[in-house]
Amino acid sequence: MNTLTIEYPPEILYAMQEQPEEFAKDARILLAVKLYELGKLSTGLASKLAGVSRETFFFLLGRYSLSPFGTSLDELDEDAAHAVRK
Repeated sequence: MNTLTIEYPPEILYAMQEQPEEFAKDARILLAVKLYELGKLSTGLASKLAGVSRETFFFLLGRYSLSPFGTSLDELDEDAAHAVRK
């Protein structure tokens, strides 16, 4: 597993009223959601990056007004292929 480290000033935690663990979890989710939105990751891979189940990731997408079904048939085919591999 690869690791990404992001340095940030302590004022970020104060401004967001979050603990470091909560901020890290939110950052992972936001990165996964954005990469999915940009078409860089399928829902399956984005859910792995977010550290949640695919079903939970579908719910999270709804919180950000995004569809888990993508915008193209190619993406649906890719998601179906990932589902079959499990």
